[in-house]
Amino acid sequence: MALSSLSPPLTHISSTKLHLSFPCIVNPHPHSHNYTNLSPLNKKWQTNVSFFPSFFNKKTKDPTPIKQELLQAIEPLDRGADATPQDQQIIDQIACRLEACNPTKEPLNSTLLNGKWELIYTTSKSILQIQRPKILRSRLNYQAINVDTLRAQNMEGWPFFNQVTADLTPLNAQKVAVKFDYFKIAGLIPIKAPGRAKGELEITYLDEELRVSRGDLGNLFILKMVDPSYKVPT
Repeated sequence: MALSSLSPPLTHISSTKLHLSFPCIVNPHPHSHNYTNLSPLNKKWQTNVSFFPSFFNKKTKDPTPIKQELLQAIEPLDRGADATPQDQQIIDQIACRLEACNPTKEPLNSTLLNGKWELIYTTSKSILQIQRPKILRSRLNYQAINVDTLRAQNMEGWPFFNQVTADLTPLNAQKVAVKFDYFKIAGLIPIKAPGRAKGELEITYLDEELRVSRGDLGNLFILKMVDPSYKVPT
């Protein structure tokens, strides 16, 4: 089970990897033009009004409206299980815009990362368990991280309550390598994780209530904070 996949079925351990999508490429000047041939008067006019684009660009750094747009877009999608390819593309585009406004540039150095997060959207089929009848799918998935101990834990809700814990190794201020140590069936029966149960996870947006992460196989994960005081077992 990979950190980014939160809690895939134990039968899929052999293919467990974290999922990291391609980075979003944002053109900072999408409507730029060539002004080299402007007349002196037009050049002066352009200089005089140039503060307007700068002003509006600063306004767009507020992530609040983008967060609201993202939450509204994913609300009817059953955590992503009902998302069409077009839905997934729209969600990814909104997430890219949100990532461009990330207020926490070094999430692994921030206490905002600590605590228990609920998964509210993903593109990972192994988490969504869409191959199963709905009654046999996990209805809640959580991921907890503690940056002080570099520990993580993935938890399923009803009907299976499976768990897994992992050690984290920072690769930079945003990305970690993940090495799982123990699975717990039904949250009770411990099983040592195989050596191949590892991967990477990049945290691309973080504030006190929302987190966006991307795994090394291209999947997107959006989580909301539910318990900032939660401690991962050591």
